[in-house]
Amino acid sequence: MSAAASSTVLQIGPLMPALEVALREQHTVLTAQATTADAPLADSADAARVVAMVTSAPVGVPAAWLAQLPALKVVSSFGVGLDRLPLDAARAAGLPVGYTPDVLNDCVADLAMGLLIDGARRIAAADRFVRRGDWLQGRFPLSTRVSGKRLGVVGLGRIGQAVARRAAGFDMAIAYTKRSPAEGVAWRHEPSLLALAEWADFLVLTVAASPATHHLVNAEVLRALGPKGLLVNVARGSVVDEAALIACLQSGELGGAALDVFEDEPRVPAALLALDNVVLAPHMASGTHDTRQAMADLTLANLHAGLAGEPLPARAA
Repeated sequence: MSAAASSTVLQIGPLMPALEVALREQHTVLTAQATTADAPLADSADAARVVAMVTSAPVGVPAAWLAQLPALKVVSSFGVGLDRLPLDAARAAGLPVGYTPDVLNDCVADLAMGLLIDGARRIAAADRFVRRGDWLQGRFPLSTRVSGKRLGVVGLGRIGQAVARRAAGFDMAIAYTKRSPAEGVAWRHEPSLLALAEWADFLVLTVAASPATHHLVNAEVLRALGPKGLLVNVARGSVVDEAALIACLQSGELGGAALDVFEDEPRVPAALLALDNVVLAPHMASGTHDTRQAMADLTLANLHAGLAGEPLPARAA
C-alpha cells in the first residue's frame, strides 16, 4: 500500500473510530466539517493535494467542494443514504462516488422487526410498567398480536425485501408500494400508498430519502393506517411529516409508532417523548459491531478502488 500511504485524503466529519485509524495508517488525512460550505480547506496547497474524500451518509459532501479539489479521484461514503451526496455534480465531473449498501440489510431489517414487535406487543412500555412497580397495582393492558397480520412495506429495495422475508416467518400477509413492481418477488404490489395504509396493520418504511419522498407519509396516510395501525420507520425522518405524526398519535387517529429516525436528529420532539404508544430508538438500525465493520471495510474498498482507477465495489454515481 505504498502508493496509498502517500495519498492525501480529506475526512469530512467524524467516522467510526476503527475506520479513522485505518485511514490514518494508510493515508495522509486532512479533516473538514461539511458545515463549512464555502471551502473544504483554507490552505489552497492542501486542497490541491487531496485525491479522495471520505464522509458518512448523515454528513455528506457540499456539491461546491468538488470543483475546489482539482486532484480529486473518488468520494467514499460510510452509509447508504444518498440525499447528502452531490451525485449529479459527481456524474457531470466523471467522479465515482462509493457507498455501503447490502452489508447492512440484515441488521436494519432485524431492528425493523424488533421495533414492529415492540410497538405491537408494547415490550418497552411493559418494561417501564414493571420497573415503576405498577404490576403490584394490576395487570398490564392487552396488546396487539403480530403473527398473521397484514404488513405494508413502503419501498421494496434490498432492506424492504429483507423485512418482508422476516415477516413471512410470522405468517403475515405482505404487500408493498413502489414506483413499479419489483422483479422476482411474489408479494402483492400496491401502486397506491394510501390504499396500502388502509389495508395494512403495520406499515414499515424503508424508502430512500429524496425530494420526492419528503413527507411522503402525511396526515392522510397516517389516518388511513388508523387507530389500530402501527407505523415503523427505519428509513429517514424526512419521509414522515413529524408534526402530523404527533397530532395523529395524540388524537388516537393512529394507534402507535416505532421510530429509529427523526426529522431533526438527535433532537426528538418532547411530544413524542411524552407518548407511551411510541417506541424510540437513536438511529441504531445498522449499529452492530458486525455490520459497522463490514461498512468500514466497504468504505475502504471503494476508496482504494477509486484511487487505483478501478471499478468501485459499490458505486452510487
